[in-house]
Amino acid sequence: MEIRRAGDRFVTSSEWLESRHSFSFGPHYDPANVGFGFLLAHNDETVAPGTGFETHPHQDLEIVTWVLRGALAHRDSEGNSGVVYPDLAQRMSAGSGIQHSEWNDSVDPVRYVQMWVRPDRFDLPPSYQQAELDLGTGELVPIASGLPQHAASTAIRINQRSAGMSVARLAPGQAVALPAAPYVHLFIAQGTAALEAAGDLGTADAVRLTDGDGRRITAGPNGAELLVWEMY
Repeated sequence: MEIRRAGDRFVTSSEWLESRHSFSFGPHYDPANVGFGFLLAHNDETVAPGTGFETHPHQDLEIVTWVLRGALAHRDSEGNSGVVYPDLAQRMSAGSGIQHSEWNDSVDPVRYVQMWVRPDRFDLPPSYQQAELDLGTGELVPIASGLPQHAASTAIRINQRSAGMSVARLAPGQAVALPAAPYVHLFIAQGTAALEAAGDLGTADAVRLTDGDGRRITAGPNGAELLVWEMY
């Protein structure tokens, strides 16, 4: 088990962007921190109103976006467009090549987590999917997955049969068991929580578990929103 605190991340900062990277990204490079399991990027982004990422290319990536606050406008070279907001999951499969832009058209900052996963097949046709979710269960809800066990319940599918991401929105004191998987990546998107045998975790703290044993995590006094990847 490895705990990665929010303040220890690589940071890219400008007048319009604050981006905190869980792994090596762009000019930030650490050969001992280039990913975890199939996760290649896990960026916590805050974008100022009226700004964003101009059109840029991607290839052979499964890109999952989860908005925590505000709204993010998407447009890509395949003709897909839409606005991503809290409780709506988005997946873009870059495949053989795609270009897209991400823009904050609102009057408030948008905060979102964008995650890049290595696909299990390369050079696929680019594609896009989004779906609204109901997170009122207090359990881990599969959001974006290629895992066979999530086939009936996942909102959006990714082209990686050995990885899946779930979200849990927990009330104060509510607990949930993490998956028992070879690789588990836990991110405290909002609120605070306490992880069994690890202690207290704050907003934007992360935990990497190898040979995850299904330990429980309990939300703090103001509740918590958890993003959990399980990888096999």
